[in-house]
Amino acid sequence: MNPTQTLPYTPLVKTLLPTRSALRDLLLVLGGSLFVALCAQASIPTQPVPITLQTLGVLLVGAALGSRLGFLALVAYLLEGLVLPVFAGGKTWAATSFTAGYLVAFPLAAFLVGYLVERFGTDRSPWKTLLAMLLANLVIYALGVPWLGYMLAGIGKYAGVEAVLQAGMIPFLAGDLVKAVIAAALLPTAWRLIGRR
Repeated sequence: MNPTQTLPYTPLVKTLLPTRSALRDLLLVLGGSLFVALCAQASIPTQPVPITLQTLGVLLVGAALGSRLGFLALVAYLLEGLVLPVFAGGKTWAATSFTAGYLVAFPLAAFLVGYLVERFGTDRSPWKTLLAMLLANLVIYALGVPWLGYMLAGIGKYAGVEAVLQAGMIPFLAGDLVKAVIAAALLPTAWRLIGRR
């Protein structure tokens, strides 16, 4: 078996399971997608975008698995959503027209967090973790908010940029900050518990 490729910083899960194999990678990808699906079910059904723990799951998966496996875990999650009720509120792709932009951004956000972990060790420091999580949230908003505006325009309910930001970003900023702080506490603590840097 091949050990995990040499990176400046190894993600948490690859440190705990260093021997790379197709089976290990498959199980990590599926486990990551399942974790995000479970986080998505912790949901407050606001309209048109629900409040969930889904983004916390996305960002933790990216940090723990690294860029490649984090990205693949979120692609698997999106593919599962074609037929399984894994999205917030037990929905599939058929019921996610307004939130599709956020969902499509998830693999990119997971990749970004994983990349920052692998290159700069951002998961070892609370402040660096917080910064990485906030940057990844910006990626999610950068795709999710314009898509929401497009969909609202399609049904004749577009009321300008400010209204779209109010519907798809502003109410979530405080919660996303709290989730980023949770991640900033969890990841460095996990590294201290396993006693490695």
